[in-house]
Amino acid sequence: MMAQAQQKIAGAPAPAAFPGAIAENSRCDLSVDGLCKSFGKDKKVLRGVSFSVRSQEAVALIGSNGAGKSTALRCALRLIEPDEGSMQLFGDDVTSLRLSRLRKLRAEVGFVFQKHNLVPRVSALTNVIHGSLGRSGGISGWSQLFAPAELREKAMDCLERVGLADKALQRADQLSGGQSQRVAIARALMQEPKMVVADEPVASLDPVAGHEVMELFHQLMREQGITLLFTSHNVEQALSYSSRLLAIRRGEIVLDAASSTLSPTDLGRHYG
Repeated sequence: MMAQAQQKIAGAPAPAAFPGAIAENSRCDLSVDGLCKSFGKDKKVLRGVSFSVRSQEAVALIGSNGAGKSTALRCALRLIEPDEGSMQLFGDDVTSLRLSRLRKLRAEVGFVFQKHNLVPRVSALTNVIHGSLGRSGGISGWSQLFAPAELREKAMDCLERVGLADKALQRADQLSGGQSQRVAIARALMQEPKMVVADEPVASLDPVAGHEVMELFHQLMREQGITLLFTSHNVEQALSYSSRLLAIRRGEIVLDAASSTLSPTDLGRHYG
């Protein structure tokens, strides 16, 4: 898998955007309406943000530093509480859900962040097994030492999918940045998510590792029919690996269009 990604980087063009428009009557996995969020009196970050993500779409959210990308993602899933607005996830109104029910619903979402948030002193395999905690809980999800054979096999399968089965017993703090992000993706896959939300997933990686990770997202999301919502600073990557693109500027959505209809030049006035 890594060799294939390196071949693409070496000279082949970036992958075609996710094919075809998503049917208008397809299920809406995430819908947000009128999100507003301020941090302190004079720091209004979101100003009535509204958007939706349909099942099996790959949606990129772009914008400059401070535009509100990460805050919009976190408010949409109530990782932080918005000041105003409403949110629906997989058809459930999450705006006022109790925390216990919200946690169960969010267990169907795999999160991948710029900081990989791996436990450094345990193995890659144990980190992937941690992905089961949201669904099952209990001591079996703490470590490969306590996990039943079925759970370990499932975690190994997830590592195999991201090309790191040979690193299963290596400590997370001995992995490269690209390998760490692959383990984070495997951990998200361990949840059997309906949707993956990735916030700047390759921002901390070098260009080669960044392309490899985005190639991996591209392959896994299409093969398994998982919805993808990700933020990016890289306009070319955002266009190549999404079916739809949103641009946010100064806390407002200023563009919502099919990626196939856009070019990097088109995005210039929206980015900054």
